[in-house]
Amino acid sequence: MRKRAMLVFGCVAGLLTVAPSTAQAQDFKRVHVSLGGGWTAPNSEVADRLGQGYNFNFGVDVSVNPVFAIEGLYSFNGLGEKNISLPLAPCEGCATTPTDFFGNMNMQYGTVNAIFQRPEGGVRPYGLVGMGVYYRPMEITTPGVGWVPGYCDPWWYVCYPGGWVEVDKIVGERSSTDFGMDFGGGVRFGAFYAELRYNYIWGPTIAGQATNLPASVASSDLVGKKANGQFVQTTFGFRF
Repeated sequence: MRKRAMLVFGCVAGLLTVAPSTAQAQDFKRVHVSLGGGWTAPNSEVADRLGQGYNFNFGVDVSVNPVFAIEGLYSFNGLGEKNISLPLAPCEGCATTPTDFFGNMNMQYGTVNAIFQRPEGGVRPYGLVGMGVYYRPMEITTPGVGWVPGYCDPWWYVCYPGGWVEVDKIVGERSSTDFGMDFGGGVRFGAFYAELRYNYIWGPTIAGQATNLPASVASSDLVGKKANGQFVQTTFGFRF
């Protein structure tokens, strides 16, 4: 009787030992999809030219093992305007007046990252590092005045008699596609995650028509400088 009881006890103990590892193997999922959004803040010299904005991210990660995964991520970042006052004259040699100019930019990028994560638990911290391609279109505008004739539009809920109104004049448009890198980390709470990611972009050198620039501008330390970008993203989302 005692031998039979010992045998039953040994079998039960063995099943209890194997069950957690079996459940862990069954719960291990190799492919995950993540959706998230949050806040994007320009850093360093970029913060003097562009305002803060938002980000929206879509990612797919494939787990090589419970500790290491490879992630592909697409991110859209809408950045706020930044007001820069520049001297403006109605003619060459005339007196100048400080005039507002605004820079508008969104940043889109795709990166491939290596993720190192805690293999199990309700709270799973992780770190990441990777590289990718960044696309940054820029638009420069300045306020102006234009004549608008009278019109009615029921879908805009307005009937306007016409007159002079303030408008934005586009001074210039330019875009750049460059390589960059990102690194950061976060914490996963089940399907929810919170993440902080730093992006550094190697931008182009903007030389311009240096021979046609005024001496005061041509001697500036900004002429011929690289348009590198630095941004910090805070993102919250879900991973399925």
